[in-house]
Amino acid sequence: MPEGTTSIDYVMEKASGPHFSGLRTPTATSASSSAFSDANAPSQPFVIGVSGGTASGKTTVCDMIIQQLHDHRVVLVNQDSFYRGLNSEELKRVHEYNFDHPDAFDTEQLLDCVQKLKSGQSVQVPIYDFKLHRRSSDSFRQVNASDVIILEGILVFHDQRVRNLMNMKIFVDADADVRLARRIRRDTVERGRDVNSVLEQYAKFVKPAFDDFVLPSKKYADVIIPRGGDNHVAIDLIVQHIRTKLGQHDLCKIYPNVNVIQSTFQIRGMHTLIRDRDISKHDFVFYSDRLIRLVVEHGLGHLPFTEKQVVTPTATFYTGVDFCKKLCGVSIVRSGESMENALRACCKGIKIGKILIHREGDDGKQLIYEKLPNDISERHVLLLDPVLATGNSANHAIELLIQKGVPQSHIIFLNLISAPEGIHCVCTRFPSLKIVTSEIDVALNEEFRVIPGLGEFGDRYFGTDD
Repeated sequence: MPEGTTSIDYVMEKASGPHFSGLRTPTATSASSSAFSDANAPSQPFVIGVSGGTASGKTTVCDMIIQQLHDHRVVLVNQDSFYRGLNSEELKRVHEYNFDHPDAFDTEQLLDCVQKLKSGQSVQVPIYDFKLHRRSSDSFRQVNASDVIILEGILVFHDQRVRNLMNMKIFVDADADVRLARRIRRDTVERGRDVNSVLEQYAKFVKPAFDDFVLPSKKYADVIIPRGGDNHVAIDLIVQHIRTKLGQHDLCKIYPNVNVIQSTFQIRGMHTLIRDRDISKHDFVFYSDRLIRLVVEHGLGHLPFTEKQVVTPTATFYTGVDFCKKLCGVSIVRSGESMENALRACCKGIKIGKILIHREGDDGKQLIYEKLPNDISERHVLLLDPVLATGNSANHAIELLIQKGVPQSHIIFLNLISAPEGIHCVCTRFPSLKIVTSEIDVALNEEFRVIPGLGEFGDRYFGTDD
């Protein structure tokens, strides 16, 4: 069992891979050219890697996932399609060629193919003839951009560059004897080989390659499926997880520590009101407070809890949970102060610290003032700022909290709206911190303002706008 992974009939430890290609850290001089600035960019597909030993049931698992995701566009890309064609010398000694070694595959072409699919382009996948051991020279398989890309093969976890393109990595586990029996049946029936050659190849190349390359890659798996296609419980859970991820903002697929509260017509309506430049100050404050309360409540739901049993008025027991006791708020002055009342309303007697950061030039580097609880290192911290724009000021505040002894994992950053650039800036630097927001906006403009945004929140909330 790989370290950090738990196995019963199914394993679901890590929600999704943290890497998407093409992301850039926004700076004060390149916000308008950020990787997130194109509001019309196509949605990023969800990439699933499926690995395992030869004949472990990978294809069956892939087929079952595709069947259950019938309401989404799903494409399957087989690593086998990217075998290098053998030259005349290699063909003469084909029985001595190791088809299970990483060098047998054209990984560069595989990478190019998946990267193009992720960017929304169609690709032509080679067709490999297993009897002639070469690619077809005049035909390809056309694969179009889709919602889900499944990349299947024995060595798809071997190369880190390929792994980094995946949002979920599945390892299909099967008994070695079962895999050998399946391979004999497959190679004799489908690939025109005799039993002796299959057994000789297995002993000489397949099993050593599995021990050297395939099995070690199991540690990279997010999900381990024993019994392959027979494990319906695991496959159902995987499909359910994929459906959830497909319904999320792309940034939530990239960063599993980003949480957007579920949108309703009420939430959408309140956002419509506070974003309206003609709304009265009274209404702006009223509906902002309602949204802030929802964000705070959602953020509190991410705190650790302990089980607690109480006796009800009917003299029966109720088993519930006890709230986290070691908690405090920290507002980034001054917009963050607008969120303090909601936090106090939810957490009676909570301590609230303050951090003031000079924002001139938007470098967020000059600390003006800080006043924090003396025992803040022992507490979970709710960091308050209604708008996450570039992320520079937020990073400075988070660094200060960490210097005071607060672990990253004990910080929950609460805001009303977030710019993709800010999320990328904060999550790249502090991957263990949680962000809770009510909406992720399109991008930053050239003046580093969130668009569509809601203007200068502090001025509008406290009545100091023009």
